[in-house]
Amino acid sequence: MQTHTCSLAPKPSCLEELIQKAKSFVAAAKAPATLKAYRNDWRDFESWCSEHQLTVLPSTPETVALYIADRASTLASGTITRRLTSITKAHQAAGFANSPATTRHFVVGETLKGIRRTKGTAQHGKDPLLSADIRRIVAAQREDLIGLRDAAIVLVGFAGGFRRSELAFIDVCDLKFSADGVVVSVRKSKTDQEGAGREVGLPFGASQDTCPVRSLRQWLTASGISDGPVFRSVGRYGHVAQRGLHKDSIGKLLKRATARAGMNVDPLGGHSLRDGCVTQAAMNGVREFVIMKQTGHKTVEAVTHAVQRHLI
Repeated sequence: MQTHTCSLAPKPSCLEELIQKAKSFVAAAKAPATLKAYRNDWRDFESWCSEHQLTVLPSTPETVALYIADRASTLASGTITRRLTSITKAHQAAGFANSPATTRHFVVGETLKGIRRTKGTAQHGKDPLLSADIRRIVAAQREDLIGLRDAAIVLVGFAGGFRRSELAFIDVCDLKFSADGVVVSVRKSKTDQEGAGREVGLPFGASQDTCPVRSLRQWLTASGISDGPVFRSVGRYGHVAQRGLHKDSIGKLLKRATARAGMNVDPLGGHSLRDGCVTQAAMNGVREFVIMKQTGHKTVEAVTHAVQRHLI
């Protein structure tokens, strides 16, 4: 009688495929911007260790403490904390489970505490744009396709409390227009890397000139966009690109639109619309949990911190 054996162990070729899949999932665990920051941080640490003739891998807690003490003169405490994370990730990737960059090591923890006490931990973000600022910017918009696009970005970004990346990633299929306004489906954001998504409602504004829903419709109609990315670059002769705007372009466009209104652009950035939405809502007496539902903030503390940073 012939017997057959069945092995559950994967074949070498299948195992290689699984290894590649596992690597791709590991790479996708962090946002591209985070991975880029880790790489840049590690390169800086490598360069510093080479300059001071110190071993970089594996490093020691004493070396890490000296490094962050040196960098404290030019970096914010939050950035230094991220540098420690980057050094830890690099050691883990190289097979060194006991990272020299954790605050469990006395010398690293105490050095970081000293840096924080000396420099503070406050984050100084860009200034928020409030309702009066938004009206002023829109009133000074260009009388062309670029003007329609910029007005839509400003009004939608402010009304929805969107991050610049969320604005850049909005697709026509994410929009649901109705008699009450428009609902924007945010498929992925900074605090939602798994892509659970959320829906943000934008009602019609009291004034036609500053209504985000009407402005969005005007832009889509004039640009002829019926599918794909909502916000795109516009050429000199009115040609609308097929690809969407990069998130870094949002801040630049906002500064140009603000400059046309005769306003100071130095303290502004792409986050000024989101911060403005939160700050203006708080000034109007809107409760924190209502703001969180609109903006996607995960905690009341995050909302309170954003408001206090600009009102104190």
